[in-house]
Amino acid sequence: MNILIGITGGISAYKSCDLILGLQKTGHEVRVIMTDNAKEFITPMTIATLSKNPVMNDMWVERKDVEHIEVAKWSEAFVVYPATVNIIAKFANGIADDTLSTVYLALPCEVKKIVFPAANTNMFRHHAVQRNLRILEVDGVTITKTRTTTLACGDLGEGGLLKPREAVDLINGIINC
Repeated sequence: MNILIGITGGISAYKSCDLILGLQKTGHEVRVIMTDNAKEFITPMTIATLSKNPVMNDMWVERKDVEHIEVAKWSEAFVVYPATVNIIAKFANGIADDTLSTVYLALPCEVKKIVFPAANTNMFRHHAVQRNLRILEVDGVTITKTRTTTLACGDLGEGGLLKPREAVDLINGIINC
């Protein structure tokens, strides 16, 4: 299956490396879009090497095709791992101001969409974030649970990104049903 992965700018972005490898081991073709903020945590070179495909990030680079539309058509599943509260808000409110949010809006309805939130507990519990998650669920997006763990800020609480192995199993379960 063709899986498009979005990586956003959270400290847990490094876990996307294991997610990419895990999905490939289970037979999937993987392409990746990284937000500008994600590049602060992990390099596009690392992701391109692991995915065996160039990383998408800049819609304004001159190309022969309309890449954000082409990759949306190519996708059979769309996974955001990790999904920051910023990208969740953009998706829920139809904001398309970067490559990842623009591709999200260009995805055909039949593409399975899975979002793995990751945030500080207080951010994750904020009413606006919870409202945006509910909007996405109504729109047919699968919102995964978070883990209760020690977060990067040192707090113990919910909002931790699911481990890559759990995420691969969950994605395979969703797309194979």
